[in-house]
Amino acid sequence: MQDWLTKPAAEQGRAIGRGDLDPLALTEAYLAAAKAHPEAGRIYARLTEERALAEAAAASARARAGLRRGVLDGVPISWKDLFDSAGVATEAGSRLLEGRVPTADAEVLATATAGGLVCLGKTHMTELAFSGLGINPMTATPPNVFDPALAPGGSSSGAAVSVGLGLAAAAIGSDTGGSVRIPSAWNGLVGLKTTSGRLSLQGVVPLALRFDTVGPLARTVEDCALLLAALEGGRAADLTGAQIKGARLLVLEGLPFEGAREVPVAAFEAAVARLAEAGAQVDRKELRLTDLAMALSPTLFAPEAYGLWADVIEAAPEKMYPLILERFRGGQAVSAPEYVAGWRRLEALRREWAAEVAGYDAVLVPTAPILPPDAARLLSDPAYFATENLLALRNTRIGNLFGLCVLTLPTGVSGTGLSLMGAAGQEERLLRLGHAAEAALG
Repeated sequence: MQDWLTKPAAEQGRAIGRGDLDPLALTEAYLAAAKAHPEAGRIYARLTEERALAEAAAASARARAGLRRGVLDGVPISWKDLFDSAGVATEAGSRLLEGRVPTADAEVLATATAGGLVCLGKTHMTELAFSGLGINPMTATPPNVFDPALAPGGSSSGAAVSVGLGLAAAAIGSDTGGSVRIPSAWNGLVGLKTTSGRLSLQGVVPLALRFDTVGPLARTVEDCALLLAALEGGRAADLTGAQIKGARLLVLEGLPFEGAREVPVAAFEAAVARLAEAGAQVDRKELRLTDLAMALSPTLFAPEAYGLWADVIEAAPEKMYPLILERFRGGQAVSAPEYVAGWRRLEALRREWAAEVAGYDAVLVPTAPILPPDAARLLSDPAYFATENLLALRNTRIGNLFGLCVLTLPTGVSGTGLSLMGAAGQEERLLRLGHAAEAALG
């Protein structure tokens, strides 16, 4: 059974369908592995053992009766601790929400459960999801899969690590500025940032509602396609026959490479070369409107986040890590007119972006321009924390600012990723392209 714990979720699901794998035994194995892992307390905020076993038993009965609800029926996954779970604490990595117990599941959790997925538990995350590094001294910082001394990436830190260490078949996280893609890239996974509005945010602890999105972290593109379908109760993208040959790809020059470190850039370029060798047409262009959009970030992200959380934060600011508190309070100084004008400007830039890249199947960037930093140094050096956090999220934030769907793939070099940015609402097309790219990258 142990060998199954690191298999793709789709492979596990098909084995259940063939009768080669029992959902209850699989779930018991994941729970045992999660409880036995030496870093368990830094990965799962809490396991939902009773729920998981009940859901797995029901999935097992459906499998025996030939009544499975889909490929992933009976597959155990983890959930970032900002998705409400009925009767179980959901604290979003913050002492401010300690003891918060919702009475109903988040809509995406309820939909996935109705589709047969098994909820293993809730994973640790950055405080209120407001950092890309995954460092959280107020609750827990998960270890990086490749090196426990390195930052895991955030804010869906425990989500990525639970999958990377074989403690869940896949995970569900959220992405406001890179929170699915950074931990996916830094822990060797595939991650999908969905288009804003594609998946329900009902019952999801918010950070900035106009940017918040829900998305899967998994071992393969196929897993992400199946999980997207499970989260919305729909049909998964058909990946059969997907080809990279003939695809038109644009490498976004300029901003994504400014201040970038040698290893992630070299890994990205080697991956792009493999896509070209497989028959993709690769062009390169710098779009200055990217810089214009990025300059709007301080006007749009922190003001909305602080607007949502100011009352809670200021009632007990001592419960927050000072550097995260500072990020939230950075939204205080932006006026309502500046915020409204900023959004009006961004919407115009989004239209310009769509026109500029209309002829391409995807725009490519290194997922992160840096490797996972040293976790201890991040905690001891506030200036280093600030610079690395901004760099970590710089490239991923492009996708959020322009309202895109984005897929990050491992490059084959630990801690690095290649991101394919697709048009808003075009997840199925992006997943087909990503499946073909995944095959070309090996």
